[in-house]
Amino acid sequence: MFYKYLIDNFSKEFAKDYYDANQNAIENIAKIVEEEKIECDFERQDAYVFTRAQDEVKKIEDEVKAVKEIGGEAEFVKTIEPPIEDVLCAIKFPNQAMFNVRKYLKGLVNKILENNGQIYEDTKVISVKKDLNGYRIYAEGSVIKAKYVVLATHFPIIDIPGFYFLKMYQETSYVIGIETEHKLFEGMYINSESPTISLRTAKDDDKEIVLIGGMEHRVGAKINLENAYNNLERIAKEMYSDAKVRYKWSTQDCITLDKIPYIGEFSNIMKDVYVATGYKKWGMTTSNVAANIITNKILGKDSKYEKIFKSTRLKPIKNRWEFGEMIKETTNSLIINKFKDAKEGFEDVKKRRRQNCRDTR
Repeated sequence: MFYKYLIDNFSKEFAKDYYDANQNAIENIAKIVEEEKIECDFERQDAYVFTRAQDEVKKIEDEVKAVKEIGGEAEFVKTIEPPIEDVLCAIKFPNQAMFNVRKYLKGLVNKILENNGQIYEDTKVISVKKDLNGYRIYAEGSVIKAKYVVLATHFPIIDIPGFYFLKMYQETSYVIGIETEHKLFEGMYINSESPTISLRTAKDDDKEIVLIGGMEHRVGAKINLENAYNNLERIAKEMYSDAKVRYKWSTQDCITLDKIPYIGEFSNIMKDVYVATGYKKWGMTTSNVAANIITNKILGKDSKYEKIFKSTRLKPIKNRWEFGEMIKETTNSLIINKFKDAKEGFEDVKKRRRQNCRDTR
């Protein structure tokens, strides 16, 4: 459980700041939606972490205590609304938020353009180099000069310095959108045990649908994709016998080894370059936290939560199991090759990729 993990591995003050940062982000998003009149299906909903495993019950109880210990709101409950069998208990986090992220982002884009901001698409950045008055950003066919650079690219596009590929791993998970004639539930739900299953509703034109996600695995693991979707569809049928799958998709998330996102200066030797990554599947609120921290950094203002997300932190790896798993799964593909090929150009990479494709046919 996350907040107990933060208290045990960092401190009670650290856990409180993390909790407050995300709660403040919810209120900030709500304020933006209201003031900018963004239509994104924003609504207040309770969030639940539930379990069907007996050995998780104590963890649920401990997590409720941990949240209350840092002044947060959490409630231990024994039932949840979705038709899931054998649920033993859950944590209820009241008054959270649910909204359509695509509609929200589209609304932000429109407001940026209305205020004479400029957004360029199809401009793939290849490298960032120090210049006398800032930085040169090299894109395919273009060079952009900038005093400040923000790497908000999911996984940082610069390997060295920073070495973020050594400090994070990625997980793939899957989602299906289903329709049913049954009455749907309120709230958002995720289980605590593995494999993770998440549940929420969403508006899809004229109909409300259920989104069922989960079946996560490390990126690069050899799995049968159809099995992942089939397992989600099996869960849907167990909940609603008339469930029909309307959509299928997958997502990929960056997770840091100590579970804390990297937000702030990219490296101590690249001033005015900032990074935001490793959101640990909390992208909606953490992206808002990151936007505020980095904006304040550029404007020379203090940010209350900057210290807990400091991207240049140098601390012992707290989760050695995660590090071991990452090394085991990436030694033959990512880490060694990144050191070995750091001086290679993009043409060399393309040639090697073509050779690898031929070798694996």
